[in-house]
Amino acid sequence: MEQKTKIDAREGKQELVITREFDLPVELLFKAYAEAEIVEQWMGTKVLKLENKKHGSYQFETTDPKGHKHGFHGTIHEFSPDKKIIRTFEMENTPFPVQLEFLEFEKLTEDTSKLTMQVVYRSVADRDQLLKLPFAQGINMAHNRIQDIVQKLK
Repeated sequence: MEQKTKIDAREGKQELVITREFDLPVELLFKAYAEAEIVEQWMGTKVLKLENKKHGSYQFETTDPKGHKHGFHGTIHEFSPDKKIIRTFEMENTPFPVQLEFLEFEKLTEDTSKLTMQVVYRSVADRDQLLKLPFAQGINMAHNRIQDIVQKLK
């Protein structure tokens, strides 16, 4: 089955461009990234902090099947409701360095929207290392959960 989330990883670039169209109004898609209760549901993580504002920060924690806790956090550089979030993202206790994420939310129709994520890595090697993981399947599954969970809020 074809994945609805598309990942453009151009050779020699230290970025990914991830796009996905949703059968959700842009306001509801944005809520999936802005409201802690919804983030926890689709990410399967605990939101320890989520300050949606310029110079705000966030901190999430997840527990793997073996019971080990994994944290990730970042700083929010721009927060424009229903339009844009610019933030850093860092996984704690991993070899992956911090990445910069540009999330743009676009209204397509009254009931559909598009998310475009540009993710910039420190190096091409760091980006390519991440792509060796089941990253594409994981983000597609997460986006499917957003669609299912947020659809119920309509």
